[in-house]
Amino acid sequence: MVLEAQKWVNATYSGVAGYTQAPEDGKTGWLTMYSLTRALQHELGITTLSNSFGPGTLSALAARGGVPANETNKNIIKIAQSACYCKGYDGGGIDGDFDSTLGVSIAGLMNDAGLSGYNGSIQPKVFKALLTMDAYILLAGGTEEVRSIQRWLNGRYINKSTFFVMPADGHYTRDVQTGLMKALQYEFGIPEDSATGNFGPSTQQGLRDHPVSQGSSGVFVQLFSAACVFNGAVGSATASFTSTFDSGLTSYVHAFQAFSALPQSDMGDYQTWAQLLVSTGDPDRKATACDTSRRITAARSKSLYDAGYRYIGRYLAEEPQYNTEKPIAPGELDAIFSGGLRVFPIWQYGARALADFDYTPGFQHALLAHEKAAALGFNKGTVIYFAVDYDATDPEITSNIIRYFNGVQSGLASKGKRYIAGVYGSRNVCSRVTDEAYARFSFVSGMSWGFSGNLGFPMPSNWSFTQIKEFTFAAGGDSFPLDNDVYRPKSDPAVGADGVGSSESPTDAYLQYIDDLYACAVRYNKGNPSLRVMEYLRYPTYVDFYSGWQTLIGDVDRDWIDYAAANGPKRVTTFKDPSYGTSYGVDHFGATANGFYLKGSGSGTGANRGDFAGWGGDLTTFYAEWRNNADEYASGYQFCTDRLAKINVESTFSFNDLIEDVDGYLVGMAVRDGGQINTVIRDLIGGTGHLRRFKDYFAKRHGGSVANATDTARTMLIDVGDDDVLDAIRTAAIRKLAGVATMLPGYMPDDKLNPFLSGYADMLQRIVGNENAIMRAYLAKNGLKSL
Repeated sequence: MVLEAQKWVNATYSGVAGYTQAPEDGKTGWLTMYSLTRALQHELGITTLSNSFGPGTLSALAARGGVPANETNKNIIKIAQSACYCKGYDGGGIDGDFDSTLGVSIAGLMNDAGLSGYNGSIQPKVFKALLTMDAYILLAGGTEEVRSIQRWLNGRYINKSTFFVMPADGHYTRDVQTGLMKALQYEFGIPEDSATGNFGPSTQQGLRDHPVSQGSSGVFVQLFSAACVFNGAVGSATASFTSTFDSGLTSYVHAFQAFSALPQSDMGDYQTWAQLLVSTGDPDRKATACDTSRRITAARSKSLYDAGYRYIGRYLAEEPQYNTEKPIAPGELDAIFSGGLRVFPIWQYGARALADFDYTPGFQHALLAHEKAAALGFNKGTVIYFAVDYDATDPEITSNIIRYFNGVQSGLASKGKRYIAGVYGSRNVCSRVTDEAYARFSFVSGMSWGFSGNLGFPMPSNWSFTQIKEFTFAAGGDSFPLDNDVYRPKSDPAVGADGVGSSESPTDAYLQYIDDLYACAVRYNKGNPSLRVMEYLRYPTYVDFYSGWQTLIGDVDRDWIDYAAANGPKRVTTFKDPSYGTSYGVDHFGATANGFYLKGSGSGTGANRGDFAGWGGDLTTFYAEWRNNADEYASGYQFCTDRLAKINVESTFSFNDLIEDVDGYLVGMAVRDGGQINTVIRDLIGGTGHLRRFKDYFAKRHGGSVANATDTARTMLIDVGDDDVLDAIRTAAIRKLAGVATMLPGYMPDDKLNPFLSGYADMLQRIVGNENAIMRAYLAKNGLKSL
């Protein structure tokens, strides 16, 4: 029927000036909607046709009372019928008859969108909604909570002259954000024709005049809680759409304020309202960080410190054709440190247009950034923020920006991963580059609140700095341009005086710890010292009887634990991974390595207790997490795409978990084959092994095959052979997270389970592909054939 609609509209209007042909492929899309829009404009007597269903089209349609059931212009009805088919509703044929089938579909669309009052006609704003690609049913990755807000907003404000039907698909987008802002403006009493959705002075004053707190109720609590829902979960804290500011909303606000580096008022004060609604937040809030393109002298450093700043962003270089103060000058770092400031380095060559981004410039920029950072003496492990200084759209991020950052990662790897890649850009740029190219920290260009990549996107969870205001800083007769940046505590620590001039890696202390722990186990002289080390690493988190670890792989030597605590090195629980700069959980790695050492791994596509101690256990809990989110994620593949092994997304199977699982497999199996654990870990973490860890794991555990990885994952979730104990542990893990009523994997139809399994295997293949490019770069740069 979509094909029939495309053929009809082309045949009918191909001779009309300004009409553009619809593709005749039977697939709905914007091009078809544009053709139908131009057809409608022609029928309404509009002579200059366009893709936009704008005020002229709306007023012309309103002047004739919309489209009543007794509409005499059959072509207008056919346009409506065609649009219904393109949106997934039954148009009753494309025959020009406004019959009951078309009426039921229009009423159904309105109900789906949250609108009431179907009166037998197609109202102008409903026709406008028909001619968009907006969906009014829940789409994959959306949530019912967001959809309920979208429907509520549509129903409450549709009669406002400047409000139009928004999507009701469960996704927070720019249009939804604009609709929420307009709703606030209407409630503040701002005239309808002035309600633009912008964060202007009247809106800011309205927010100041309407704080909400526990015990408050009414429409402003509804709008506030809606903004909380749109900003997503913060750790384990989630918000619900409500008209009463209850304890649940208070808990969310507490977590959100901490995440946003706001004062902990636990109420919807102005700063919290602003942070929920726009990327700048309150641009006048206190900032402890800043960045500038001007040279920092000792006097400027002291003035900045006295003004409350503790961190400053400075550029590593400037393009050769310019001669400015932008690059860090010789001796400038000493001047910065003398005043008490820490510095975070920024890389920007151009970076203001799509043409500046691709794999090759990313690789070249990484080499130059490494050269400049090394010349300035920055220690290993320093995060460098590579800039995307324009409003990159989602398709552009896919086509170019991700490729640029893949080039950056390869370029840094070719120099041995001395430095860690961070990203500067809009919220969307930062989130996607983090998810798909594994940038460690995000420096958000929040000051650009009008960027499409900032509207309708929550803050990336790995943000470290966010830029909120540009101004001129003045002190002691000196002045220079400065950007205010909010710093998020416990993120990137930036670089102090102790962060330059050392040849040591952040992993060196960890490697020494493993050496010392192994030496302690040798002195203990009971059993394999490598096994004793793994036991100490996993203790006390992964030994509890009630969590199943003792049943899964056995207990630890308790006398050894006491001996090591009294005679060994001070315990290390985390360190910075040399490849990605993520926080590496030593206990989880130790438990995984211990499991593989004791139990080995399944043969071929089999799976056993060793696997469950690592990737298999994480995949099992991730399956349970998917079932907990089944309403939003009918597709298991989409759930994996959005949430599996991400730096920027909290889940039961994070990117950190994956690294620890992979390293645990490689180390546990190597020790099982006779290796000495401190030597094996040093080769992996201290040498070049971490540059190929995923490739080695994928080859050794899954034979380098996506099909094998898929089948092994299926075995892990469904059939572990005669090991009834493992089967019980696996079932208990799912039940604990997802509830007793959850469908176990073995009972799920293949057409539902297979995409989930493929999502896991494809994730591994993508990471291996990225790593292969990084390895090739390293080998080529260093004249090697293999590592």
